[in-house]
Amino acid sequence: MSKFRLAHLGLALAALGFTAAVPVVGLAPAYAAETLRPEVGKPLQEAQQLMKQGKNKEALNRLHDLDKVGNKSANETYLIERTRAGAASSAGDYAAAAKSFEYLIGSGKLSASEKAQMSKGLIGIYMRGGDLGKANAAIQAQLKERDDPELRAYLLQNYYKQGNTAALETELRNAEKNGRMSEDQLGMLANIQLKKGDKVGYVNTIEKLAANYPKTQYWTDLLNRVQGKPGFSGRLAVDIYRLKLANGLLKKPSEYMEMAQLVLQAKAPAEAIKIIDKGYKAGALGTGADAARHQRLKDLAEKTLAEQNKTLAAEEASLTKANDNDGLVALGYSLVQSGQADKGLKMMEAAIKAGNLKYPEDAKLHLGEAYAVAGKKQQAVNTLKGVGGKDGTAELARYFIMAINKPLA
Repeated sequence: MSKFRLAHLGLALAALGFTAAVPVVGLAPAYAAETLRPEVGKPLQEAQQLMKQGKNKEALNRLHDLDKVGNKSANETYLIERTRAGAASSAGDYAAAAKSFEYLIGSGKLSASEKAQMSKGLIGIYMRGGDLGKANAAIQAQLKERDDPELRAYLLQNYYKQGNTAALETELRNAEKNGRMSEDQLGMLANIQLKKGDKVGYVNTIEKLAANYPKTQYWTDLLNRVQGKPGFSGRLAVDIYRLKLANGLLKKPSEYMEMAQLVLQAKAPAEAIKIIDKGYKAGALGTGADAARHQRLKDLAEKTLAEQNKTLAAEEASLTKANDNDGLVALGYSLVQSGQADKGLKMMEAAIKAGNLKYPEDAKLHLGEAYAVAGKKQQAVNTLKGVGGKDGTAELARYFIMAINKPLA
């Protein structure tokens, strides 16, 4: 009776981004070296050759013939299933592949590393076959043994596909507590919150996305939605615009115009001129049917700045005499924007220290912004960290810190 030995065979399974290899060459020497009966060895070799030619379905048929052979040894069955695992997965027969993988994992013939590799491959097979319930159970079993970020990501993906928002949210919350939230995971959480109508939670999650993964879409969504949070003051619209300008989010002529007008109302004409100039440079202003209107606003800003410069000493004296510290904060901010950083910052600091402010948190927010304009990054961050308030000032302070530390590319 002739003897047959299995030729070396490398079979790869691409399963949703990871590869689970089932190579015969990787067998323990005792199993690889065992001889096979001709009625098993010959069809097995033929199946291997068919697989090498990409004829995986034909290989499966050949292996199916082996199921009729009686009295197979444990080793023969093992090698048949190992070959079948590769052929079935490559042929897209995930039900057959899963059975073979399950047999191999429970055979006791795999090394610890190979068992772990095949267990991961089996999860991929379940997922490719659409059996997400089995995939999740297998993933959870693996995660009990050791944490695997890749498998945890697949578990979240499966919950999302299943619409199992309760399990998904629980996993995401656990990930958040452990500080391991990826961009995709934060996106999933935001989507859940949006569907639930959790506006506050949604804004908080978008804030995390903008802070850790600064992109135009996150910043735009964040700044548009934060204004809809309960209690957010319309008084802070100018600060929203400042964040939009800092992140390059202003696009429309109307946005440049509205921001410039708000800044003029806040008595910062030098800042208004900067905004208008940026609008002209971007091609948003100075063209179209409203070009003359754009020019009139620019002329007004320049005239206002000239007048402010002429009356600066008198205005400061008047505000000081009236103990109008809110006015001094605004004037100091305007000076910083006009290039007089030292004088302006000292004026703001003194006015805030003196107190008697209508909106003390606004004043600290604007001082932080002024430090940033003056290029004093650390002082800006330290000041902004101390901003409180429940009408939007605390949120905007955090956003300015985000923009300073991780500017939008």
